[in-house]
Amino acid sequence: MTTDCWRLDSFAQTLVLAGSGGRLPCVVYWGAPLPKACDLSSIAAAEARDVTGGMLDANPALSICPEADRGFPGQPGLALRDAEGRVLRPRLRLLEVEAGENALTVKAGDDEIGLRYVARFAIDAETHVLTLSAEIESDAPVMLDWLAAPVLPAPQLSDEMIDVSGRWIGEFRLQRTPWSAGIRMREARTGRSGHEHFPGLIVPGRGATNTAGAAYGFHYGWSGGHRMVAEELPDGRRQVQFGHASGTELAPLTRAATAPLLVTFSRAGLNGCATAFQRHIRDRIVQWPAPERPRPVHYNCWEAVYFDHDVAELKEIATRASALGAERFVLDDGWFGRRDDDTTSLGDWWIDERKYPDGLAPLIDHVHDLGMSFGIWFEPEMINAESETFRAHPDWALGPMDQIEGRQQRVLDLANEAVRDYLFDRIGAVLRDHAVDYVKWDHNRLLPYPDAAQTRGVYDLLDRLRAAHPKVEIESCASGGGRIDAGILARTQRVWLSDSNDAVERLRIQHEAALFLPAAITGSHVGPRRCHTSGRVLSMPMRAWVAAQRHMGFEMDPRELTEDEAQALTRVTAWWKANRDWMMRAEIHRLDSADDAIIAEAQIAEAGARFVVFAGRAGTSPQILPRPLPLTGLEPDALYRLELVNGQDIGPASRGDVALARGAVELPGAYLMSHGIQLPAAFPETIWVIEGRRI
Repeated sequence: MTTDCWRLDSFAQTLVLAGSGGRLPCVVYWGAPLPKACDLSSIAAAEARDVTGGMLDANPALSICPEADRGFPGQPGLALRDAEGRVLRPRLRLLEVEAGENALTVKAGDDEIGLRYVARFAIDAETHVLTLSAEIESDAPVMLDWLAAPVLPAPQLSDEMIDVSGRWIGEFRLQRTPWSAGIRMREARTGRSGHEHFPGLIVPGRGATNTAGAAYGFHYGWSGGHRMVAEELPDGRRQVQFGHASGTELAPLTRAATAPLLVTFSRAGLNGCATAFQRHIRDRIVQWPAPERPRPVHYNCWEAVYFDHDVAELKEIATRASALGAERFVLDDGWFGRRDDDTTSLGDWWIDERKYPDGLAPLIDHVHDLGMSFGIWFEPEMINAESETFRAHPDWALGPMDQIEGRQQRVLDLANEAVRDYLFDRIGAVLRDHAVDYVKWDHNRLLPYPDAAQTRGVYDLLDRLRAAHPKVEIESCASGGGRIDAGILARTQRVWLSDSNDAVERLRIQHEAALFLPAAITGSHVGPRRCHTSGRVLSMPMRAWVAAQRHMGFEMDPRELTEDEAQALTRVTAWWKANRDWMMRAEIHRLDSADDAIIAEAQIAEAGARFVVFAGRAGTSPQILPRPLPLTGLEPDALYRLELVNGQDIGPASRGDVALARGAVELPGAYLMSHGIQLPAAFPETIWVIEGRRI
């Protein structure tokens, strides 16, 4: 029987599909690059498995869409019912494979039930990310229970998988689960990607670390909740599936599609997956209104005033923030309707004349006179029962009237075109009538039930607003990191990673999120001296340097600062501005530390000529002195000059003669990567910042 083969390649990986007998193809190889001239049919033949006792007489194919009607013993890639609820079991026949430059399109169908299936594969030769998606079209309406993006085999030489959980003010917690017989399933059913279920997965090869070994990365680009299946079959084969949360298409349909599934293979440990995703999100997914514009230092007034808005006070705060180095002022919740607390006025998107008797213009003009741009907060998808909009349109709310509210609010039905038109008009009027260049788009409660149509409605509204106001940048916030994924990032330019401004918490959250997210889109703010979510009191250098790891901002009352705190913040902000152009395009490499108290990363410039290391001490070490911190991503034969940026923060814990504390040091890359740099001793809740340049 003839076997047809196809391949996609980048410098970092090769993907090979093979098929025969008119069946859907299988991914027979995904890993390190194969030689260009290798015989793919031999690869396909070598992948064939034996048959032994207790099995069927042949191995059902682990195809790109495993079929229940082919005897497949695991989770199928497609689950359908007809409009009357009867289970359908498609038998897909391969129709054609279209091979283009760096892309493949696989078309198949089942004539008996009138179904067509299309799978798409594309590889980006510069970012080293593969994009996979699948869609179906049916002659008659069907109920869709599950549709997976093209299914990939998981590696055999892997002992565990790493997925991501979390909670409010505690996002991006990595979970390591051993492979075992059966299914590891994660399903986000809150109607958004969720604090609890970031739609990502890393499958490390045995022994892989941040900096070495094989690793496979997955990121599903959908904001409405996803399902992940990592399954080990009885015969030992493994598969990974991603798709929308099951059962979220609530009505019969004739067409459905998955979101893009981004995947990548790395030979450089977890960092290889991380840097590929960082590049792809920044350069391929995010659509920048002004790509050439430096990322501005951000100021948000939420943790300074909350709902208590006074124009004179806000002007004073803006003046102080500008003096500290802020370049954008964002007016947060409380400017609209009669919004004095979180029980009222969501949906009433007009200016509160009690607080702003002359409108927003006096505040905006003052902000502009200071040389800052102006941003404003909306929560368009939500509504309070105590609002004029709800009283006029109670039918616009999603879910039953007696539902449990969240933060005293309900969800607007964005599948309803009238709702989207209303929001487009009201938000558009604010953007049209004021010089606004930034919107913080919030999402503060779960849906009453997951519904894919709601997510499509959100996307449609965002797309319309962006088309009408192309120069406005949008931040995705959902009580912090509750909606972060490639789907929302195709329509926004920044994410609010967490509502926690606790720098110790942020150090870990940012470190783990770097597996998927670049610095340029990751907001990080200097919070109040006493953190409002943890009660922890932290020094200004700790707060400021942790914010300087990402897109830097402030979110506190600047009038609370002592003179020493203001000087420290101004110094760090000036350093960030001087380095932001290269840092916002740098690759973030998580460092493997021998000391569990140290959370460290190296941000390496695109050309590799410079880097900065952030080494945060989140806790107390088990040993007396710091262990050397090995670096990564350097040229072994090159010489590097390293200098401690924040030497003024050396405290009484350091009493010895550490080279970095005395001044610049010059060391070869091989030494820095195999042995590491010796850090000065420090108390917990402090951080060292080290600049490096290739000589």
